[in-house]
Amino acid sequence: MDQELQQVVRDAELGERLADKLVKIYRTDGEESWILVHLEIQSQEESNFAARMFTYNYRIYDRYKRSVASLAVLGDERSNWRPNQFGYNLFGCTVEFTFPIVKLLDYQQRQSELEASRNPLATVVMAHLKAMETRDDRIERKQQKLVLVRRLYEQGLRREDVINLFGFIDWMMTLPAQLEEEFWQEYRDFEESLSMQYVTSVERFGIEKGKLEALLKGIALGLKLKFGKSGQDLFPEIESIQDVSLLEAILEGIDTASTVSQLRQIYQ
Repeated sequence: MDQELQQVVRDAELGERLADKLVKIYRTDGEESWILVHLEIQSQEESNFAARMFTYNYRIYDRYKRSVASLAVLGDERSNWRPNQFGYNLFGCTVEFTFPIVKLLDYQQRQSELEASRNPLATVVMAHLKAMETRDDRIERKQQKLVLVRRLYEQGLRREDVINLFGFIDWMMTLPAQLEEEFWQEYRDFEESLSMQYVTSVERFGIEKGKLEALLKGIALGLKLKFGKSGQDLFPEIESIQDVSLLEAILEGIDTASTVSQLRQIYQ
């Protein structure tokens, strides 16, 4: 219900804040009713995250007058950051809002469970964790990326599922140009050993194009939120960059740079 969600965002007058998905689902017990599930995926600590969850929950309820389940997936690196409630008490009026969270970092202690699971989301979580673990060791990242990709074939997944999960792994675990070429060569050798080809050159191009577009979209939003107009003026310089690893460095640099000039030093 993405179009409906955009209307909710406009109605809520929340400025630059974004919700990920608004989904209508149907119960399996035959009951003719529908509920709304609001899912937030948050990869960085945010001081007002719980308040934002509350705001979206009541705005969605206000618009549709239906029960709303707000759920959060936390992909940050701080083990103690676990926002799951918002509320206040004033003159006997009490507001209490709690919501379930999934902390991806917790699965670092459940690697064997993830490896044994055939649930596609296990692969998603593993890719996320390995991307964090290998942030400063790209050679190890290449090896772990190959391990995850081989696992897709070993699970006997459908070709379409392999391609979709492959694209996610490739997007999460970006590599410098030279290591990226080494990865693709080793991947092609692996496919040849199995006498099957799932990811064609056309599909590889689509995966790489999607990765570039996602990074540029994230950079554009980050520049606007962090630096305002001066950040937006900088984006045309960055938009022409085709190096995925450099774009990834720029995206990470937005968080630490204090000025546009400091950010520009990353790619000039």
